Amino acid sequence: MKKILAISDTHLQEGAGVPKPLIDLSGEADLVLHAGDFVSLEAYEAFRDLVPFEAVSGNSDDPAVAALLPQRRVVEVEEVRIGLVHRPSFSADLLGADLLAREMEADALVFGHLHRPLLEGGDRLLICPGSPTEPRLSPPAVAVLEVEGGEVRGRIVPLGRPVCGYFKFAEDLAERSVRRSG
Repeated sequence: MKKILAISDTHLQEGAGVPKPLIDLSGEADLVLHAGDFVSLEAYEAFRDLVPFEAVSGNSDDPAVAALLPQRRVVEVEEVRIGLVHRPSFSADLLGADLLAREMEADALVFGHLHRPLLEGGDRLLICPGSPTEPRLSPPAVAVLEVEGGEVRGRIVPLGRPVCGYFKFAEDLAERSVRRSG
């Protein structure tokens, strides 16, 4: 079995370094896939030097990063074709992602841009790992894919609690409500 760590939308500026949880998870993986938005060349190089690594450019990447990477690619792992792209479509649903996966003849499509995790099975696995550093209305997250016997499975791995200010406000409000009723 091959274990793949899928990440996206890290948005790391110069000097930020790769967060320790990502270094630890990368060490457990046979391959890391990054679906774009490194932002800085330094961040791209730091990820590239961790483990076997494949990546695509994102819409927020420094021009030096964008010049090094394709906008999409297909990676074969044990006869399973995994498509990798930053933004799979301009639609709000997953139809565009599914159509792109078909066009790429991929068994699974890993994509970014949403900054929130998403996983949908079916004829093809569609998976957005979310963002480990700048999530939107979700916990920081990555995805783990397992390839074995010509099949691919995926799961979202939260890396903490939601960081959106709304969630903190809602938690505080709920705690105050419980204290008053208790």
